[in-house]
Amino acid sequence: MKKIIITVISAFLFSTASSQSSNQYNAEALAKIAKKDYRGAIIECNKALELNPKNKLAYSLRAESKLYLDDYTGAISDYNKVLEINPNEVRAYYKRAESKFNLEDYRGAIEDCNIAIDLDPNEKYAYWYRGFSRIILGQKDNGCLDLSKAGELGIEEAYSSIKQYCN
Repeated sequence: MKKIIITVISAFLFSTASSQSSNQYNAEALAKIAKKDYRGAIIECNKALELNPKNKLAYSLRAESKLYLDDYTGAISDYNKVLEINPNEVRAYYKRAESKFNLEDYRGAIEDCNIAIDLDPNEKYAYWYRGFSRIILGQKDNGCLDLSKAGELGIEEAYSSIKQYCN
């Protein structure tokens, strides 16, 4: 009985230590992103994920780093992992939409933006990417309405984009 208790406590302590180490790698990844060392951030995220494969923040940070490195397919894969862990993660939807937009998958970008907007009707970047995707697909009126909404929610560049694409 005593041996079982020690084993359970040891397993708990090991999992707690792993989690803390995983969080430390997240912090190091954040610091590297702040320094624009995206490849270094990816390495830190990989270490965090080795210790905790359900580390949503590590997947998010790695996806963000891949996005900065124009690895849109890799970013989408990591945002998919974030959404497996938490299907209500609004940021993952609109960042995945951004990746799809950059891969010229405008319909996929619109689908992700729609979900983000359903989850948070005030998510300005979802309107931004949906607006441009719609304009590119020939849905100018709806796209311009989305850009206008993005502007209302705080994206100042939306107004110059409306002048360029909607007037």
